[in-house]
Amino acid sequence: MGKSYNIAVMPGDGTGPEVVGEAVKVLSAAENKFGFTLNKTTFDLGGERYLKTGDILPDKDFAELKKNDAILLGAVGHVNVKPGILERGLLLKIRFELDQYINLRPVKLFPGVESPIRGKGPKEIDYTVVRENTGGLYTGFGGVAMKGTPHEVAEQCMVYNRHQVERCLRFAFEYARKHGKKARGVGENNTLALIGKTNVLVYVFDLWERAFHEIGEQDYPDVKREYYHVDATCLYMVTNPEWFDVLVTTNMFGDIITDLGAITQGGLGVAAGGNINPSGLSMFEPIGGTAPSWTGKNAINPIAAIGAGAMMLQHLGETEAAAAIENAIRQTTPKMKSQLANQMGFTTTQVGDLVAAAV
Repeated sequence: MGKSYNIAVMPGDGTGPEVVGEAVKVLSAAENKFGFTLNKTTFDLGGERYLKTGDILPDKDFAELKKNDAILLGAVGHVNVKPGILERGLLLKIRFELDQYINLRPVKLFPGVESPIRGKGPKEIDYTVVRENTGGLYTGFGGVAMKGTPHEVAEQCMVYNRHQVERCLRFAFEYARKHGKKARGVGENNTLALIGKTNVLVYVFDLWERAFHEIGEQDYPDVKREYYHVDATCLYMVTNPEWFDVLVTTNMFGDIITDLGAITQGGLGVAAGGNINPSGLSMFEPIGGTAPSWTGKNAINPIAAIGAGAMMLQHLGETEAAAAIENAIRQTTPKMKSQLANQMGFTTTQVGDLVAAAV
């Protein structure tokens, strides 16, 4: 008998429940084929609940959430909730308190999906960004003085310690060793590139760069090391994405370049990601938001949510099932007219049906 896993499902707001429903459909097909069980518990957390009750993430709910083996998230956000309330009170709280210190973002162009980059296809757009996920500018160090006056001062600091930097780099080196181009049989080397700004942010990136080379030389001599400034990286993501294998960077830079990567792989409807605690509870999600204008129209693209489900299975150790879902996505995307909402040629549920059938 196969393994059993407890999964927290957070459908969230807007189109989140629609795309998560299709991800669950595909996961169920994988369960049936590969003989494992996902015990799913739905958590009503997000903008709608906040507006009704004032609750964001009550301690009782958080305690129940922590009992699971993984979290599958749809999207959180509401037009009637001030920006920052749900992000900090729910998403960042989960990320920080569960120490999900890695944000893992594959940038992968599937067959049949159009990229805005002319002349680049699935062979060229196939790399992964490892983003440090709990430090840097997003930790909230800083403040405001003399607010509302002509002399108002606002400060927000990028703060990292060696422990945070080293554990992120070690994850990235391990990932490059196991999943880089050489490991996949499509390149001569497994390569890890550090993305930074050593010429301006000299203190933070001196720490990152020294740790990068010390760890690489001592423990990962088989992984080739490269360095790119973040602004140059943005250029190369458009002109030469085939140069990249695995990239590692800070929280803020990672947030920016992964959205650029998402559009090069066909848009937010395709891009999936994971907030990873390698030895704890991790959360997987489509990169796109709630898309309120498409809510209830059965027209939003569920591929990203389905891909997030595959990443979740990979993380849980169900590698064969994860590969089957990714292959099913590859079989489905060429049949779709577009990855844009309401232009796919299929409804949301029909896309889910196609992928589930391919699994």
